[in-house]
Amino acid sequence: MTTFRISEAAALLGVSADTVRRWVDGGRLPASRDEHGHRRVPGADLAAFVRDQAREGGASGQAERFSSARNRLRGIVTEVVRDGVMAQVEIQAGPFRVVSLMSREAADDLGLRAGVVADAVVKSTNVVVELPDPG
Repeated sequence: MTTFRISEAAALLGVSADTVRRWVDGGRLPASRDEHGHRRVPGADLAAFVRDQAREGGASGQAERFSSARNRLRGIVTEVVRDGVMAQVEIQAGPFRVVSLMSREAADDLGLRAGVVADAVVKSTNVVVELPDPG
């Protein structure tokens, strides 16, 4: 069975290792100790935890919006490049950089600029899934 170190679980969840330790210490996330005394989170338990968090509206307790989109990444706008008609908006959401192309009018109406907190909502019929290099 796949297990994750606390730091790996934190990276996958987009939170700090201290947050994961608090969840483990509080009994919200199961973990055991390996032969070196390091805490390891079973992959199946981590997946169940993530699923439950998503159903509850995430760590922030934010209620789910009425939308068919299920992939939301909250982050901070790092750059907005506008031209006459279009705008390119970059959002850093944890370890993920998300780039959105939208009309300039939409970017202006939303008041998008560097430093604004925004949600990147991804809706797609095609999602490519890759496994990380085992090395």
